[in-house]
Amino acid sequence: MAARDTASLLVGFLVLVHTWGAWANVEVNMEDRVEVFRGDTAHITCMFTSSDGVGGMVIQWLYVKPPGQKQKIYYQDTTIKNVEQGTQFTERMSVNGTGATGEIVLTISDVQPADELEFICVIKGLTDGTGEGRTKLKVFETPEHPTIEGVQTGISVNEDSPSKIGICEVKNGFPKPNITWYRNNTPLRADQDVVKVVPSITTESTKLVSVRSELSMKVTKEDKDNLFYCEITYFVPGGTKMTETNRINITVYYPSTAVSIWVESPKGKIKEGDSIEIRCQGNGNMPSSIFKISKKDSESEEGHMLVRHNVTRLQSGVYECTSTDTDTFDEISGNTTVFVNYLDPAVVMPKDTVVVTQGENLKATCNALSSLQTRTAWIKNGVEISVGHSLILKDNTFGTAGTYMCVVTVPEIEGMETNGTLTVYVQGPPEILKLNDTEIDASYDETVVLSCNVRGFPAPSIIWTTSDGKNLETTSQLKTEEGVRSVVSVTVTNDIIAFCNASNEFGTDAVAFNITATGGRGFIIAVIIICMLLLAFLGSVLYFLYKKGKICGRSGKQDLTKEKSSKDNIVVEMKSDNTEEAVLLGVNGEKQLPNDQ
Repeated sequence: MAARDTASLLVGFLVLVHTWGAWANVEVNMEDRVEVFRGDTAHITCMFTSSDGVGGMVIQWLYVKPPGQKQKIYYQDTTIKNVEQGTQFTERMSVNGTGATGEIVLTISDVQPADELEFICVIKGLTDGTGEGRTKLKVFETPEHPTIEGVQTGISVNEDSPSKIGICEVKNGFPKPNITWYRNNTPLRADQDVVKVVPSITTESTKLVSVRSELSMKVTKEDKDNLFYCEITYFVPGGTKMTETNRINITVYYPSTAVSIWVESPKGKIKEGDSIEIRCQGNGNMPSSIFKISKKDSESEEGHMLVRHNVTRLQSGVYECTSTDTDTFDEISGNTTVFVNYLDPAVVMPKDTVVVTQGENLKATCNALSSLQTRTAWIKNGVEISVGHSLILKDNTFGTAGTYMCVVTVPEIEGMETNGTLTVYVQGPPEILKLNDTEIDASYDETVVLSCNVRGFPAPSIIWTTSDGKNLETTSQLKTEEGVRSVVSVTVTNDIIAFCNASNEFGTDAVAFNITATGGRGFIIAVIIICMLLLAFLGSVLYFLYKKGKICGRSGKQDLTKEKSSKDNIVVEMKSDNTEEAVLLGVNGEKQLPNDQ
């Protein structure tokens, strides 16, 4: 009986102990991770529940070092609070809270990538046992803006293996940023034979990570228009972000599959005398391609352009452009036809000059051989008088005589023209053109210029004469289209009539110029008479003064004075129309005979 009771008591004690232990366990709750940017402050919270009071509790903070070793950084019990010395957190950490509220916070300032570790919070009670929680600290750094650099040289589509396209680089991020290459808007996936992406990673002493990615690929002709760029994804607290590089374009070399050849200038139709420029271009761009241009069956010239100056119709024909790849020796060609339009010199019939009689009709023709439609016009004295190849002059007069120009133009091409001339002479007697004024008033000794325009063929002979039978010397005489123009100068000393006399084998014509002299010899005689009368009046005045004694007085020296005055007599001769007697008057008023004078 006693043994049975003892066993029952033992079982009851064990059950009590087990039940008390279940009630007394310490429960610790922590976040799985705490995320902060590099340089910020991290707050790692440890929350726990325990039936023990603060006085019977031990709190510890630790972190896990690679490869799994625990390192204590903080210890707290009823008597002490101690920060472990010599760790990477010693100077940057603090612990807030006593545990009375069931919460204690580990604070780490100026967080760096090397701080990305797992932290452990350990709570020990006197009777509750031990509880433990863990939190991973995650550190982030936004990388610098990425860069991209494309190859500067061209890439041939004939390359057998992938060629380098460019390099993308992103620096100083944490954790490691990721680089993805794009062509246009399509991501490029590695393909050993076509696309090759080679990444390289550099970890700085600060644990920041730089990533470099080199893209190589086999290019096609279409890649000449494609844009390449990189997309960078990087981590931040709570998620990820993305940024892109600039777009780049690459130079792709590809062979020509066709060749074009054309006339670059002039635009439109070509005429003789032009300078022409023929260009040749393939639809490829291989540096190894050589172009040659030539007129069919003629020597070729190397290059993309052929220039010919002052071309003639002989340059018409088929021109060929040939492209040869010096690497593969593939050859393709193209051709074009060049036509040089021409306009031969104008041929006028009759040729140069023609002589017709007054009243006769004349027909002239003008023709010029051309590759295009032409227009023919006849021009005289700058005025268009007829259109067409033929010129018909009816009932010819001196008015129809002159030079006619035949102008042949090609309306389709500006500046393409030729011309010829025909001089028409009309036979007939001289005809002096009507003068505006043949009545001329001129001053004495004035020089008058007279002109006479005469029509007629053969060219009339012109002689100038005067009314008193004298010939005047011609100043100038010029032939004109209609005949002759003659000029003479006449010095006027009296009234005169000048004649322009024109003659040829068919007849004569004349015109008179009446020249009246004004202010001539009669005027001079009148002036002389007036002067003589003034002298007579002066003599009379002197004599009167002498008689009155106003001159020299009447003294004993009268004879001497009289004798002297007889030598200085002023004598005026006066004649009468009715007598030949001349009376001489001296200053003394006495008559003197001519013999005495």
